[in-house]
Amino acid sequence: MDVFYAYTYSTAGWLSLQAIPLIGMPQMITRIMLEEARQASQIEIYFARCLGFSLLTIAVLTVMLTGSIPLSSAVSEPVSVEDSDPKAPYAVPTLVVTSIYHAISAFYAYTWYTTTDQVVFAAAMVGYLAVASVGLWCSLFASSHGKISRKTGADKRTTGFPFHNRVAERKHVEKSD
Repeated sequence: MDVFYAYTYSTAGWLSLQAIPLIGMPQMITRIMLEEARQASQIEIYFARCLGFSLLTIAVLTVMLTGSIPLSSAVSEPVSVEDSDPKAPYAVPTLVVTSIYHAISAFYAYTWYTTTDQVVFAAAMVGYLAVASVGLWCSLFASSHGKISRKTGADKRTTGFPFHNRVAERKHVEKSD
């Protein structure tokens, strides 16, 4: 399985794992979070369920916008080897936005962990950090479709300093002949 799709499904899974308890048992979640023993108010239940539905929506949108689930029912032609990058036009922006979300959430969980010393915030921090790390890796290395020069065929991410890339220069001369 491609790392990009592993990131997509791990993002959806992590967000769904957090959303299901918020939707299914918001009273229990609010009781766990409160310091004093009391019933959860209707507004707390409402906000917990809204957060759960929002997390599920983000999970579904992530899977749909990255092209992990084909949105058309038509059978297309076979895909060439060069088209191994994600097919959806919003794949890379969705990857970047969700990675930033996971990184911010990891930092937020870290601040709560250092303040309260509760293990649940440490677990949330580790989960968010793991998914954010995979997202960062994907944004740096897995989306390399636009980094190959059309003229020379060489990788644009390499530099000629202090040595020149003579192989790429030879390819350019051979192609122009």
